[in-house]
Amino acid sequence: MEKEPEQPENTESEPSPEGKSEVQELDQIKDQLLRTMAELDNTQKRSLKERDEAKKYAISNFARDLLNIRDTLDRALDSIPEEDRKKDGLLKTIFDGVSLTRDELLKVFTHYHIAAINPVGEKFDHNYHQAVLEVESPDHTAGTIVSVLQTGYKIQDRLLRPAMVSVAK
Repeated sequence: MEKEPEQPENTESEPSPEGKSEVQELDQIKDQLLRTMAELDNTQKRSLKERDEAKKYAISNFARDLLNIRDTLDRALDSIPEEDRKKDGLLKTIFDGVSLTRDELLKVFTHYHIAAINPVGEKFDHNYHQAVLEVESPDHTAGTIVSVLQTGYKIQDRLLRPAMVSVAK
């Protein structure tokens, strides 16, 4: 009689207990790898976002210091009345020089996306305004900004200094 050739064992049948633990270990390693890759991707995204924010707002402290210079230049210009400038050529020259300096500073502000907050007539917003006074005003509804005592500023979309305002009550 002819012998039938031996069939190899079916490897797709249930794995031995030793094989089950190897499959479970492989699944666990795959899961750990996927989690690690996702964590790495999140870390990269977070790092890029932090780098972009640092780039956008790195000059915030420096810009905040420049705001005082802008205020001083404005006060200097306001302190020289127009009629005095017309009479005295030296005062006109000083006024023009201070004005040019302020204009250059404003160009720098524009370049670095530093914008003034001048909210007269707007509704009070504690995120951008600091109420210093409450005044009676029949011309304004309650909570409306009547005047700005000190201009506020923001860089990009972040507040540098709130506008100090008086609000109608």
